[in-house]
Amino acid sequence: MPILAFVFATTAFVTGAMAAHLPHLFEIAGASATTAIAASALVGPAQVGARLVEFGALRHVHPLVSARLSTILHPLGAAALAFFGVPAVMAFAVLHGAGNGLLTIARGTLPLAIFGPVGYGLRTGILAAPARVTQALGPLLFGLLLDRMGVGAIAVSTGLGLTAFAALLFLKPHAEPVPATA
Repeated sequence: MPILAFVFATTAFVTGAMAAHLPHLFEIAGASATTAIAASALVGPAQVGARLVEFGALRHVHPLVSARLSTILHPLGAAALAFFGVPAVMAFAVLHGAGNGLLTIARGTLPLAIFGPVGYGLRTGILAAPARVTQALGPLLFGLLLDRMGVGAIAVSTGLGLTAFAALLFLKPHAEPVPATA
C-alpha cells in the first residue's frame, strides 16, 4: 500500500502541475504561444489514444506493466524536450498525455490486481487520499518552481516520474492478494 500511495501521489502532482502550466512551460522553453497551445491541446487526444491501446493491445498484460509504462512516459517526453528543444514540445505533450491516460486506468486496476477484490473500495480510497492532496498542491508548487527555475522545473516532474517508476519495480506482477483490514 505505501508504494502505491507514493506512486499515485507523485504522479498526481505531475498531472496537476502539467494541467495548469503546460502551455506556459512550453513558452518558457522557447515555443511560440501558438505552438505551446497547439502542443498542449494534444494531451487530451493522447490520453484517449493510450486508453484505447490499453483496451486493445495491453488488455492481456498485467496492470503493473501498464502502470510502469505510464510513469516512464513523462520522463521520456522531458528527455526529448531537453535534447531537441522546441521541436519536441509536441512529442512531450503526447508522451505526457499517454502516460496520464494509462495512469487513470492503472489507478483502478492495479490495486485490484495486487490486493484482490476484498476491501477494494477501502483500499482505493486510502490510496487516493494522498494523491488528491498532491494533485491540489501541484499547480501552486510547480508554478513557484517555474518562477524560480524556469524550464528547469521540468527536472522536478521528471524526477517524480522516475521515482514512481522505480517504486513500481519493487512490486511483483503476480503478488498474492492481501486480505483487507477493516
